[in-house]
Amino acid sequence: MSVPSSPRELIILGSTGSIGVQALEIVAENPHLFSVIGLSAGSKNLALLFEQARRFNVSYVATTASADEAAKYSTGFGGTVITGPHASTELASHPCSIVLNGITGSIGLAPTLSALSAGNRVALANKESLVAGGDLVMKYGRDRLIPVDSEHSALYQCFLGGKADEISKVILTASGGPFRERSDLSQVTVKEALAHPTWAMGPVVTINSATLMNKGLEIIEAHYLFDIPYSRIDAVIHPQSVVHSMVEFVDGSTLAQASPPNMKGPISYAIAEGHRVKSATKPIDWTQSHQWTFSPINESQFPSVALARHCGEIGGGATTIYNAANEIAVDAFINGAIAFTSIVKVVEATVNQLASGQLSLRDIADVSALEHDARLNAERHVSEMRS
Repeated sequence: MSVPSSPRELIILGSTGSIGVQALEIVAENPHLFSVIGLSAGSKNLALLFEQARRFNVSYVATTASADEAAKYSTGFGGTVITGPHASTELASHPCSIVLNGITGSIGLAPTLSALSAGNRVALANKESLVAGGDLVMKYGRDRLIPVDSEHSALYQCFLGGKADEISKVILTASGGPFRERSDLSQVTVKEALAHPTWAMGPVVTINSATLMNKGLEIIEAHYLFDIPYSRIDAVIHPQSVVHSMVEFVDGSTLAQASPPNMKGPISYAIAEGHRVKSATKPIDWTQSHQWTFSPINESQFPSVALARHCGEIGGGATTIYNAANEIAVDAFINGAIAFTSIVKVVEATVNQLASGQLSLRDIADVSALEHDARLNAERHVSEMRS
């Protein structure tokens, strides 16, 4: 990539998580390309947050912790500390080249909207911003979003190989999680569900991968990012996780983006605003033999994908309900309250009960209200299904 006249100024939200830590590793390896001006994280790992802040000499740190708690860890940090529940939202509005939103969960929506409303571009790893509030995010236009998820980064890159009216459909790939070859899921344990065969991720994302709920969320995300109808978004099982997604064109040809299963490639591509960072990740070793396999998703075994399409086609806040109910169901499974197979049942029951109501999203308050109702409803279904 061409070297910019000055480093791109980055704000990284969720800097102590997997995406944030890897982004900072990319920055450290490329100080001529990137400069971090702000970091945010929750209250669970303040020691690491302020260690990052001092190492990268950032101007701003934002955390959900209280001012008194943050002060215990901020010795030697000379910048501004923003505290409280809206700290990341406040930081996201500070002028910069790009905001990397690596926050997990629907709490990432407000910072995304804050960054966009301030005129910042957003490298989006927080898929819930689009699942919970896609209609609100789209008011700012697609051209200010660059996807970080490996599947959507792959699509973003493949689209460069043709014109929009030449695209027939897009195909997301899924590792299939730990249970792709297991027919009976009724006795799945939390330990088994957290043992992902390919990726190292947080517990919620890992469980979502095991249920393929994550792929449902990504189908919704793809619809919003690329303005593709749900009928033209497919997903297939690809256990090797080397081909990250594909685009099929009207002439029958398919372009695929492939790289080893490593998030540094898509992260670097996003924060460099669509430019390629040299040696961001190791390439495929073509001196070795490779076998890449693809198979259709068994939707009777993994009904979360069809449910995601159903919610997307309903539109409005149906996907908000889907996401919020899933957060409750996953937490219930991790805590031993329900069986693995009950996760999707809780989500489906919540969607069926609430999706016939008022679903238009005028602002973030509507999202919050609908999420609140969905979580309460999901909690009732969890109580009814308690194992």
